[in-house]
Amino acid sequence: MASVLNATRRALGILSTGALWVAGAGMVAMTGVVGWQVFARYVLNDTPSWAEPMTLQLMGWFILLGAAVGVRESFHLGLDILQQVLPPVVNRALEIVNLLLILGFGVAMVWYSVLLAIGTWTATIPVLDIPGGFDFLPLVAGGVLIALFAAERLFDRIAGIEPAAASMPSVQEMA
Repeated sequence: MASVLNATRRALGILSTGALWVAGAGMVAMTGVVGWQVFARYVLNDTPSWAEPMTLQLMGWFILLGAAVGVRESFHLGLDILQQVLPPVVNRALEIVNLLLILGFGVAMVWYSVLLAIGTWTATIPVLDIPGGFDFLPLVAGGVLIALFAAERLFDRIAGIEPAAASMPSVQEMA
């Protein structure tokens, strides 16, 4: 059982790190696209029509992948003051409820994003010449990762073990 848990934690850690790298690359690519758009508009007087939809595609990816990593590493904003004044048993119960809500949100995000992607797949994003359903793929991927990472943290909390993200080097420590 311990080896399965360690292998799962390692795999989810690799997935989290990969998502963070893809999000970072997406942010850099988006910065390049916006930079090119501004240069082309003001210097060349020829704004590329593909720049804005490409920027939106890239932004969707880096925001949602980054949000999923934030779920795993518990970087999101919270009301920690309650943790200081409530008894540990109440804190544990509230954290479990919170993680169940995040897990449910991730699953709902996947479900409804898949429906949206299927419903818009036959439409085309004109300047990119790709199916309209591509707009919703970041939501699907982000929802899957949010649900996976919330389930991992929920399992850790219920089992009473240290969260996996706490036992690995954080994003801040790697920088």
